[in-house]
Amino acid sequence: MTLLAALLALTLVAGVVDAVSFLGLGHVFTANMTGNVVFLGFSAVGEAGFSVPASGVALGGFLVGALLGGRFGVAMDGRPRRLWLGGALAAEALLVGAAAAVAAAGPGGEGRRWTTTAVLALAMGVRVATVRRLAVPDMMTVILTRTLTGIAADSRAAGGTGPFLGRRVGSVLAMALGAAAGAWLVTHHGPVWPLALAAGGVALLAAGALLSGVRRSRR
Repeated sequence: MTLLAALLALTLVAGVVDAVSFLGLGHVFTANMTGNVVFLGFSAVGEAGFSVPASGVALGGFLVGALLGGRFGVAMDGRPRRLWLGGALAAEALLVGAAAAVAAAGPGGEGRRWTTTAVLALAMGVRVATVRRLAVPDMMTVILTRTLTGIAADSRAAGGTGPFLGRRVGSVLAMALGAAAGAWLVTHHGPVWPLALAAGGVALLAAGALLSGVRRSRR
């Protein structure tokens, strides 16, 4: 398994997770923190449909997850990368699975919704801290602003050479596909199934990393 393929798969999962959180948990993101900061601004001026507590819960969960992911990366420094990456992905899979279990518990009002949001954001924080440490150009798996900028600013039309075009376009397509799949699933089946599928997908990636490792791709 190449690292690039794993990161593209994680980008697709991020699209699913954010579709579930935005459509199923009430106008909040659990992977895209830029969106939550903007939503806090909307809420501050009284715009309907946005919640300061929900965005705050997501931001707080994400920051805690990023802290834990960073500490895990430091603790695993010097050990085989497959153990570090596999462990981080296993933690993400368990957390997304836990969020699916909370969502499946039935009606619970804002408490259940905020708990699901916090657990998902925690998972995404662990993931982004891990991906950041991997430092693969234009492959953060949860945001596309830099990727889209690179497609245009580094293109031949702009006087560049178009480096990493395949991975950049692939990342955009993976996010869009994940968001579409997540939106369809949450609309027709509720949040549990897409979260369970996302957890299963990440669990497979974790198993692949632990059993065979990941190798870098230069494409």
